[in-house]
Amino acid sequence: MAQNNMYNLVTLIKRLEAATTRLEDIASSTIELPHAVPALSQSISSPADQEGGAALASASSSASPLASTPVQDPLPEAVEEFDNFIAQSVDKYVQASEKLGGLVAEQASKVLDGFKQQRRFLLISTKAKKPDISVSADMSVYQELLKPINDALMSVGSLKESNRGSPVFTQLSAVAEGIMVLAWVTVDNKPFKHVEESLGSAQFFGNRVLAEHKDKNPEQIEWIQSFYQIFRDLTEYVKQYFPNGIPWNLKGDSAAQVAKTISSSGSSAAPPPPAPAPAAGGAPPPPPPPGPPPVLQVKEEAASKADTGLGAVFSEINRGGDVTKGLRKVDRSEMTHKNPALRAGSTVSDHQDAPRGRSAPGKKPKPESMRVKKPPKKELDGNKWTIENFEKHDEPIEIEVSMSHSVLISKCNHTTIILKGKANAVTIENTQRLSLVIDSLVSTVDVVKSSNFALQVLGHLPTVLLDQLDGAQIYLSKESSATRIFTSKSSSVNVNVLAGDDEDYVEIPLPYQICSQFDEMKGTMVNEIVEHAG
Repeated sequence: MAQNNMYNLVTLIKRLEAATTRLEDIASSTIELPHAVPALSQSISSPADQEGGAALASASSSASPLASTPVQDPLPEAVEEFDNFIAQSVDKYVQASEKLGGLVAEQASKVLDGFKQQRRFLLISTKAKKPDISVSADMSVYQELLKPINDALMSVGSLKESNRGSPVFTQLSAVAEGIMVLAWVTVDNKPFKHVEESLGSAQFFGNRVLAEHKDKNPEQIEWIQSFYQIFRDLTEYVKQYFPNGIPWNLKGDSAAQVAKTISSSGSSAAPPPPAPAPAAGGAPPPPPPPGPPPVLQVKEEAASKADTGLGAVFSEINRGGDVTKGLRKVDRSEMTHKNPALRAGSTVSDHQDAPRGRSAPGKKPKPESMRVKKPPKKELDGNKWTIENFEKHDEPIEIEVSMSHSVLISKCNHTTIILKGKANAVTIENTQRLSLVIDSLVSTVDVVKSSNFALQVLGHLPTVLLDQLDGAQIYLSKESSATRIFTSKSSSVNVNVLAGDDEDYVEIPLPYQICSQFDEMKGTMVNEIVEHAG
């Protein structure tokens, strides 16, 4: 019995010496002792404690990778696609803005912040119930959710207003007009319509950039086209995922609770997992499994003490006459039209010395054979019929219309269209050899940029508007013989009316040559139609 005890004591002493040697090697090395292994950092009190501590250290090191890995919910598909939209469309615009630099790049960063804050709003809406804006408390929560988006919107507009004398004021104005696109998240019925309208607002100034820098500065053209592409891609995204507005989560928690768990980057806040520790005297454990995919990081702006929500955009406008109280009266010494010295120092560039008539020729349009042909389309969206991209259609296209319907016909060539019933109005653009037959209309037929157009009216038609037309034949019924026809930049237009006892069509050409002469007696220009006698 004594020999067995002596044998166990010798064995324990050897193991204690081996552990002490191992600790000395670790302490002398350059590798810092991991904090996740407390058993190795404590003093050894007894061989029994040593054995227990080593066992605990081994167990904890092997279990730490699994225990420390956080579990996060996968991102909804709509949010993932919005990330792709930011990474592809918005980032492309930001990169083009950085090439221009200066105020344009600064404004682009604010636009990017706005879309990132909108991404956070969309993520919250997938997890939370929609706040009831009829309740004061929920209305405050809803405004607080929209506040980061509204702040980005206001900062983009403020940058434009504070740099009115800048040479890139037109570029800043185009972005400031289009940034209201961020408000689509507040539209419940067809929010993509708001995106399309915002593109139209941006094009008011954006098309000036295109005209000014065409064939001169390709970076400016690339920049404005990348900004336009944001609206086109966002329209398709909203149509696919939010055609009728944001649905929210009917079974989710309150928006206030969810907002607390969502960080400014749009991901659930979670502490980083501790680094796993290697087991004593053995190989290091395998690395932990990879975490969730990275998400965009957003620096959330500090909360402002001003009014919150998108309603703040219109709050100043709704003040009525009080909106001008903050304006000061301009002194005579500051009026440029009364001080030539001030006009001399104006930042407006002088184009009088610039050479005229030397601009580079415009690019020729691509031939039809090289253009991408879009599929034919005939659909009713609300009260608007859209018919486009029909080419040499064999059978006539017949449509049943009502008084509330308007019809848009675009890019239809060698095609016959028949409208049955009484519609509101018809608009036709960019067509060749299009034949249109209508029963009756409430207002007008408006034809723009077309050639070899034919119109037959079976019932009543008040007005026909022709702009930039090259060749047209119009057949009027007895009921529409008093139709008013307005022409502009149009030629070879003939009107056929029923006349005589036999009620045969009589062709009457419309004049398109005008002779103008100043009359000294009347003090005005006298215009006469030029007639050619055969």
